[in-house]
Amino acid sequence: MTGLTWRETRDAGRSGIALLPIGSQEQHADHLPMGTDTLLASAVVDRAATLLEQDGPQIVRLPVLPYGHSPHHLFAAAVSLSAATLSAVLGDILRSLARSGYRRIMIVNGHGGNDEIMRLAVKEFALHTDVAVAACSYWSLGEPSPSEQETGRPEVTPGHAGWFETSLMLAAHPDLVRTPLPVREPVEPPPLFDRPPHAGLTVERYGEWERVGGATDDPSGADAERGGRLLAARAAQLADAIRAFDTATRTHSD
Repeated sequence: MTGLTWRETRDAGRSGIALLPIGSQEQHADHLPMGTDTLLASAVVDRAATLLEQDGPQIVRLPVLPYGHSPHHLFAAAVSLSAATLSAVLGDILRSLARSGYRRIMIVNGHGGNDEIMRLAVKEFALHTDVAVAACSYWSLGEPSPSEQETGRPEVTPGHAGWFETSLMLAAHPDLVRTPLPVREPVEPPPLFDRPPHAGLTVERYGEWERVGGATDDPSGADAERGGRLLAARAAQLADAIRAFDTATRTHSD
């Protein structure tokens, strides 16, 4: 969108889909940069947009929103928006897009702390504005493909500053990964936010992020080759989700 004129922007809104990546600025242990979530959300969105260039809907890619809800990382370093502020920012962006003529909007998230706030913002906005709005976190779209099942490790996906994110960063931004990769020893007891004691429970306990050093699992086995395959698979899943959203909402924009 940054490179479009205002007339091009409004013309695109008639039938196109506005795509907003959101991330965060927060600690990612000692080997990944603060902007990891922002960088990975952008990487997946850009690769998905490339896949859609030939046979997909028109995509208008917004600048990534680089700040998210990260109070649980302030024990080390983060730039965090409150839940109310992030909700208000997303609402303002959605309202701006609707006023500019967009009737189909998708938010693609790269940070776990944004997920619930993003989904609530989308639901509330669609209650009073004539739009179709979708939201997703890039790691949670559909079942893994057979190749991704062979490549991935679902028990540590998405995790935080662990094997999954480190593998993706080695593929997308290897120059920003500090090496050698640290070996993270198992932490006992395991943090409840990452391993709840019963399926369906969300559990938080004071001080656990600091106790585990800001990482949920050992990143030392991460590698760029597997990261590249995972990144390609996540981009393909996002492209499929955008196509499905386009098909389901096409009459809305006609």
